[in-house]
Amino acid sequence: MADGALTNTQTRDVEALLHPYTNAAQLRRDGAHVISSGRGVYVTDEGGKEYIEGMAGLWCCGLGFGDAELVEAAKAQLDTLPYYHLFGGRSHEPAIELAERIKELAPGMARVFYQSSGSEANETQVKLAWYYNNARGMPQKKKIISRKKGYHGVTIVSASMTGLPINHGDFDLPVDRILHTSTPHHWREAMPGESEAEFVARLKADLEALIEAEGADTIAAFIAEPVMGAGGVIVPPKGYFEAIRPVLEANDILMISDEVICGFGRTGNWFGADTLNMKPTSMSMAKQLTGGYAPLSAVAINQDMADVIEANTAKIGNFGHGFTYGGHPMGCAVGVAALDIYKKRRIVDHVRAVAPGFQEKLRAYADHPLVGEARGIGLMGALELSPDKTGKAVFAQPGKVGGRLAAELVARGVILRAIGDQLAFCPPMIISEEEIGALFAPLEDALDATEAWARAEGHL
Repeated sequence: MADGALTNTQTRDVEALLHPYTNAAQLRRDGAHVISSGRGVYVTDEGGKEYIEGMAGLWCCGLGFGDAELVEAAKAQLDTLPYYHLFGGRSHEPAIELAERIKELAPGMARVFYQSSGSEANETQVKLAWYYNNARGMPQKKKIISRKKGYHGVTIVSASMTGLPINHGDFDLPVDRILHTSTPHHWREAMPGESEAEFVARLKADLEALIEAEGADTIAAFIAEPVMGAGGVIVPPKGYFEAIRPVLEANDILMISDEVICGFGRTGNWFGADTLNMKPTSMSMAKQLTGGYAPLSAVAINQDMADVIEANTAKIGNFGHGFTYGGHPMGCAVGVAALDIYKKRRIVDHVRAVAPGFQEKLRAYADHPLVGEARGIGLMGALELSPDKTGKAVFAQPGKVGGRLAAELVARGVILRAIGDQLAFCPPMIISEEEIGALFAPLEDALDATEAWARAEGHL
């Protein structure tokens, strides 16, 4: 970060770029943190300082930075076929092979449709649900149920499904047809004395009441992350998806698993849907699909949806949806290479092996005066900061304390992400036990420094 005057690079940056999820006025004062290189779980900034990248970039570099095999896969594909498309019946080998690999990993999925980002994937999910119900002669069955604090992207409909106010304010969102049901966060949302089982039963009843009020014949799909990522790494209570799945099935409502963050080993299985026993009808995936090395996303649909869509194209003609870079040859080739690496290096097994130690270290901070809850699963987690331990109180100025803690950690060589007053962890899945120790090593000192600052500033 800048110390005094901005560097030349920071000045160029602030005059040329509009940064996502950034306070532009503050950036003009402080300057961007310019990262110049990366290797393994570490990145280095323009000043030569090295950091553990505890968020794998944006939840995506599961194989870390500078993986030679992924780089070579991209180069080889650029030498062979740098671009082609899938429109009008054209195809290419990398797109076919990657789709086959995805189907092998996701039993029950029958077809794969490509985009460039998770937002586009979830936008596609909505369009497919609408198309599917029109094809079935159910034109009124169009509403989508998401959840408060869910994150599904930033395009118009995906941002509407996202249940976070920051994604709606001054963007005229959410649009209609989008509904939001309860957040499955027991610590924050449970009634006094309410057990996890009782909490799950109440959330099931909430969903049933919403469906009854809106009319099941108007609702197309329910979308959920297995573990809510950008909402604060919220792990649902045991039995949550098992409780709500029969409600959806009874009302002919599709279940979409948003695997953009949870997919490809992050939770200790290939997909978060496996870990949380979701049994979805379709899946969105991105990020670790290519290890973050190329922009690519995919939607996988089950056989029923595939059959209905195919039959409808025979009736009305071309399937009028697609993206110029959907199924880009380089992205697909990197995706194939990433899946190969996940298998041959046994990344899922590695996550299972190191996750218990990671979670133990994370939960060791649950007793810190600044921490309300420590939670997580696999190689992802969060510390929720709170002025007390009840789970009900929030800071008078939300985000200030979390932002301070993240800054204290950057000063100590660790990059994590403050989501409001929640500190998120999502390191590259290749992280070793020794590197996990280094990731957590400065945390207590940073928490203590943040607590002292918060008391001095009147936040506690």
